[in-house]
Amino acid sequence: MAESAAPFAFEFVQRGPSPQLAGTIIAMTGYRETAGGRFAQRQTAPLIVPLIISFGTPFLIALGREPEASDRQLSFAAGLYPGPVYIESDGGAACVQVDFTPLGAYRVFGGAVTELAGRMVAIDDVLGHDGHRLRERLGAAPSWQRRFDLIEDFVLRRIGRPPSPEIVFAYRRLARSGGAARITALAGEIGWSRKHLVDRFRSELGLPPKALARLMRFHRASRLAQSGAAGGWAGIAAETGYADQAHLAREFVEFAGEPPTAWARRLALTDSRLVRFEDEPADW
Repeated sequence: MAESAAPFAFEFVQRGPSPQLAGTIIAMTGYRETAGGRFAQRQTAPLIVPLIISFGTPFLIALGREPEASDRQLSFAAGLYPGPVYIESDGGAACVQVDFTPLGAYRVFGGAVTELAGRMVAIDDVLGHDGHRLRERLGAAPSWQRRFDLIEDFVLRRIGRPPSPEIVFAYRRLARSGGAARITALAGEIGWSRKHLVDRFRSELGLPPKALARLMRFHRASRLAQSGAAGGWAGIAAETGYADQAHLAREFVEFAGEPPTAWARRLALTDSRLVRFEDEPADW
């Protein structure tokens, strides 16, 4: 199937979290399409856990493949997924997206993060009646800013205990190293076996540490490519710890769904507001 153009006419409003939710939420985005058509987007493997609350035409969304008619998604939460996300819309989509940090997602969804990993789960199934009520209130709200206020109030009421201190330490160490820290060394610093660290990462963040480290390295390479500061793809590969340029290219195909040069061409033709780059997650 030939890929359609990305949306060209839409509202896009974004707000960062209040100080109380820093480290839990990265950003809240209001999005509304304002022109009909058939549109397609491809997003790279995210380092966020999104909650999408829709009050327009449902998106068609699929993980790792182009969506089909049966892939209609209304309001849902999605966990970490190490692959590209394909999205189609018809010009009538409208939603609020809440981007949780991987550590913050555990505070909001608790042990359900394991059920979200690599999946999209309807808001009623993951948040119950509270999720249904939140969608109704957001749909009736008169402005994006009011919707963001409602979301923050909801998250503050729902927030629970954080991940274990050992997982917070290990995740942040991985993040600060750009995914370069050795998993066995991290386990040793904590005083756990490697197997126990892997099991706890899965139960509290949804993915094992090696998969998260690969995502972090890929996102660092993406940011360097976008900035143009690393002297081409060979320089980016060397700067981010890939074995060589071919290794970097294989990771782009896995996480972005296309080779680096094709990824760069597509981004150059896409409205910058639709291009998502997670910030350096040093304090997540």
